Amino acid sequence: MTDETPEFSQARARKALGQHFLFDPDILRRTALAAGPVDGRTVIEVGPGPGGLTHALLKEGAAKVIAVEADTRFAEALNEWPDALSGRLKVYQRDARKVNWPELIDDAGGSQPAMIVANLPYNVGTPLLIDWLKAGDWRGEMALMFQKEVAERIVAGPNTPHYGRLAVLTHAVCDAHIAFTLPPGAFRPPPKVDSAVAVLTPLQPEKRFGDLDTLEKVSTAAFGQRRKMLRASLKALAKTRGIDPIDWIESCGIDPTARAETLTQDEFRALASHLAKQS
Repeated sequence: MTDETPEFSQARARKALGQHFLFDPDILRRTALAAGPVDGRTVIEVGPGPGGLTHALLKEGAAKVIAVEADTRFAEALNEWPDALSGRLKVYQRDARKVNWPELIDDAGGSQPAMIVANLPYNVGTPLLIDWLKAGDWRGEMALMFQKEVAERIVAGPNTPHYGRLAVLTHAVCDAHIAFTLPPGAFRPPPKVDSAVAVLTPLQPEKRFGDLDTLEKVSTAAFGQRRKMLRASLKALAKTRGIDPIDWIESCGIDPTARAETLTQDEFRALASHLAKQS
């Protein structure tokens, strides 16, 4: 790997793909290392674009970088890099939302758990994150660039403005914090909002909640009618399982007149666990 950052500044971003590129070497290095050292690790990158972050990951010693890029222009260009020719960089031209990640890691000759470090395209960031939160042990630490508001929703706690379904799902399996924020001017083309790197570190296995599908149903229902009391917001979900919403909520030691924004992670887990038993 050379010390020269590949320059594709003339390549035009495609709005349909949610592309906003970073070129500052210092920002790229901070992003590459936000979740911890990548030296000797397999790292997945989604939407590498011109390859600035890819270069930083390789320069910091990643043993294998698996780049998933939907844009033909960049996928073809990255495949010409010396590291791609040697196999240290594996480039796949695919829609990241349709990837079987464990199979891709095996195909690339990578190791698990794989880190995920990416300046995510804005239009696919949230659904990708939810899929990764539900992933098995193949997924390790993550450092992901989002719109700042999305990053705040990921790391939020109870009784804060950004607290919602995304935070509940995140904290069921990871510790999360915002490493740093960036203004629009750091990107080409500049987005209309600030961005932030969210770092997610897997909890120890015994501290994770295993049924994220049910937890997602509960938190989606609870926050779908945020201003309503739980006895009302969870009524329809309770009906699908043939249970009384008030009995369900009270059996978990929760006040049925409480609102979703006040519930802790443990309380959401209790609601999900009780609901799952009614299947």
